[in-house]
Amino acid sequence: MNNSLPLLAILFVTAYAAGSINFSILAFRFSGREDPRRHGSGNAGATNVYRQAGIGWAAAVLLLDMARAMGMALLAVSLLPPDPVPWVGLGLVLGNRFPCFHRFKGGKGVANYLGFSVIVAPVWAGIGALAWGGAFLVWRTPFLSSFSLVACLAVGTIADPAIHGPGMAGTIVTVGLIVACHHQNIRQRWGHQP
Repeated sequence: MNNSLPLLAILFVTAYAAGSINFSILAFRFSGREDPRRHGSGNAGATNVYRQAGIGWAAAVLLLDMARAMGMALLAVSLLPPDPVPWVGLGLVLGNRFPCFHRFKGGKGVANYLGFSVIVAPVWAGIGALAWGGAFLVWRTPFLSSFSLVACLAVGTIADPAIHGPGMAGTIVTVGLIVACHHQNIRQRWGHQP
């Protein structure tokens, strides 16, 4: 992994910059709508877009986020050995959450992590999507469903025999970031915040 560190650093920064392009903010701006962060949950992700603009806009944002992430994953897996690839996914999620182009307030990274995992762990991405659906049927809470999805994606990445300590660490940090980004949802769910 040491000889791939310079390339990893370049891809990490590229992923951060790519993740910083927030499609929900741009779509709302180009359609004459107010910034999605000003209403609903205050988040610039697909769930808040759904609440404000409906399923069509939410699907478009979700698919754009996923497509961008898939592109970054394809680039990472074609240029890096397997172990550092999860760190590029972290760069993408960081950019989505703290976008340098949108005052460092963006989404929570779930769609980006799903799109990235479609390339890195495709079977587990499918399992994760099913887990999201099942969890939503049970709890009717998008963030809990997202946790089910993210857990499957992480297991799929870590289960890859080519992923060792550094790759596992990148995966764990990414999952930790996504969970931390849902801190407000967690507090609301368990009664610690109005």
